[in-house]
Amino acid sequence: MDIVEGFVEKIVYQNEDNGYTVLELETDDFVSSCTGYFTGVSEGDYISVQGTVTVHPVYGEQMKMQNFAIKRPTDAASVERYLSSGAIKGIGPAMAKKIIKEFGKDTFRILEEEPHQLSKIKGISENMALDFGKQVREKKDVRDAMMYLQQYGISMNLALKIYDRYKIEMYGILENNPYKLAEDISGIGFKTADEIAKKMGIAGDSDFRIESAIVYAMQLESGAGNVYLPMESLKIKALDILELDRNADISTNISNLAFEKKLIIKKLDDTDIVYLPSYYYMEIKVAGLLNELNVQYDTDEKRMEEKIKAVESAGDITLDDIQKNAVKEAVRNGITVITGGPGTGKTTTINTIIKYFELEGADIRLAAPTGRAAKRMSETTGYEAQTLHRLLEISGAVSEDEDASFGRDESNPIEADVIVVDEMSMVDIFLMKSLVSAVCPGTRLILVGDANQLPSVGPGNVLKDIIESEKFNVVKLNKIFRQAEGSDIVVNAHRINEGEYVDIKKPSKDFLYVNRSQDMIMGAMLTLIKDKLSRYVGVSPYEVQVLTPTRVGAYGSVRLNEILQENLNPPDRKKREKIYGDYVFREGDKVMQIKNDYQIEWEVKSKYGFLAESGTGVFNGDVGIIEEINTFSNEITVSFDYDAGRKKTVVYTAEQLDELELAYAITIHKSQGSEYPAIIIPLAHGPRRLMNRNLIYTAVTRAKSCVCMVGVADVFYGMVENDREQERYSTLKTRIKEVCQ
Repeated sequence: MDIVEGFVEKIVYQNEDNGYTVLELETDDFVSSCTGYFTGVSEGDYISVQGTVTVHPVYGEQMKMQNFAIKRPTDAASVERYLSSGAIKGIGPAMAKKIIKEFGKDTFRILEEEPHQLSKIKGISENMALDFGKQVREKKDVRDAMMYLQQYGISMNLALKIYDRYKIEMYGILENNPYKLAEDISGIGFKTADEIAKKMGIAGDSDFRIESAIVYAMQLESGAGNVYLPMESLKIKALDILELDRNADISTNISNLAFEKKLIIKKLDDTDIVYLPSYYYMEIKVAGLLNELNVQYDTDEKRMEEKIKAVESAGDITLDDIQKNAVKEAVRNGITVITGGPGTGKTTTINTIIKYFELEGADIRLAAPTGRAAKRMSETTGYEAQTLHRLLEISGAVSEDEDASFGRDESNPIEADVIVVDEMSMVDIFLMKSLVSAVCPGTRLILVGDANQLPSVGPGNVLKDIIESEKFNVVKLNKIFRQAEGSDIVVNAHRINEGEYVDIKKPSKDFLYVNRSQDMIMGAMLTLIKDKLSRYVGVSPYEVQVLTPTRVGAYGSVRLNEILQENLNPPDRKKREKIYGDYVFREGDKVMQIKNDYQIEWEVKSKYGFLAESGTGVFNGDVGIIEEINTFSNEITVSFDYDAGRKKTVVYTAEQLDELELAYAITIHKSQGSEYPAIIIPLAHGPRRLMNRNLIYTAVTRAKSCVCMVGVADVFYGMVENDREQERYSTLKTRIKEVCQ
């Protein structure tokens, strides 16, 4: 066993989850490469490493660490070296020399115990001196915290989050109620807190544990799209999480949480139902604001007819009676809902509404839930469309109950006479509450979407609830127009939606089926993506999107991404990589943002490389390409489509990589609001509750030029026959009926 001591010159690689590190250690005589789990070590630290020397076939001689200790440099030269390294912000080589000249080897004691004495040195104010002392103490506190939390199996990332949230109070919280971590810290759920609690010796039937599991069950269900849960369902789910007998009585715990206002219990059709408070109050607010916005306007029928004819004539179009009625309803009412499937003239209707209000001199704003949907809206209308987040002027500040704060709200509403929102099926209760809060009475709100698409990823069933409440003017477009009749994608999508038979083996230009047994699907998909389908449609392999019903399994998005990455962007000595959790990110990879990040910064450069625009916010579902991996700064640069062919670039730190996933294959849920030149759908057997008509209909309607299904035909027919959608627990419809008498 060898022992070396020295300064951490450079951290070459570090896995943020488990702390595995490759670092360069500079000793008095040489630079040593060391590997191992160096928790809490940063560049500039003086450490002692005990281990064995091995020879790596590529990287040469390395010391494999068995034990290490962060040490305080003992002699004046070592202390000066440490301070010169930049470990303490504000102290550089010149200042380090002055400090050592004044205090010598007593410097560290001065920094920790009497930092004000540093103000004796010219160039160091008392505030600077106190700040240097604070940094030294904080570094020690962080190291102690890292070592303490490591024994409970907590990753470095989460350990830093815990320390940042609680500082030294963390020890008392962990000893008394570690379940508080799940309440306060993003990234720590019940299961992580439960593992810590077990190691701390907290009883499995403690009230802390039971009540944390109840809240966790509610949070899981909101992640599945539910706004509330029936009482009995909540009890079963919580007891399953707790691994307690289903006959155990946790009613008192639920009542305690209701008393503490962490849950709300209400009646629905003689059944007790349970909400997280934020969801309950959001539904009430959305219902009330929709009612306020739904004003009726006096209109002249003859004048409307004349204006519609003028728009038709100028655009060389002819609207059918239902489309004309949609335009009239938009003129007459504060809120209008327009719904219909592909090829039913939604775009023509929207364009007519826009041009009608233009003739009126109205200020019109267009928006959609995602960047891709907004871009498509811009392309089909010829007018600028924004994401709802940009329309609402996302501020990036995170509030206590919601994901983000918006610059537009009741006190600062959107300045517009008409707001048209497309892809409304994607809008969850959070975003809907923010939208209607920022629209003032007198502004017409036109909601457009396909009610038969999958509901939003987030909680709620907003579009369907608004339609089914029957309290607003809803126009359903159901005629397939002649120009769409030649598309088998459009025709078959409607057949799927109606549960009618679709002959997938019939020759078609845009609706293709490749018959393969379940174990042969992958090979066929690779051939299609890399060669046949991409050439047939005239796009790059990256533009062929694989859509799959599930995330896990042989044909789930996780496994498919591993295989597709290996084939479309294989390892290359010229391409840098970054390992994060189960992923290997590589330069050139296609990736997707998987959560809303309202604070992350982006830039748009001009063609000459100058900064043209900047802002904050990247949103769930945005797809980009990894342009650069900086192994020195531990950052990844991703470019996303912005507008007019321009790209916006985002730099992700190591701590933000949990926001990215590979996107060669994505779930059908994640494809909502997007349109792709060509899609491939693997038809493999999966859970019946997922494999339904709603899902296959949504997938097929994501294709612009070509759908190609690969696999077992019976899987497709089984999905079409299965018209049972996953039930969503939502009461917006009920709340609307309560306020709209």
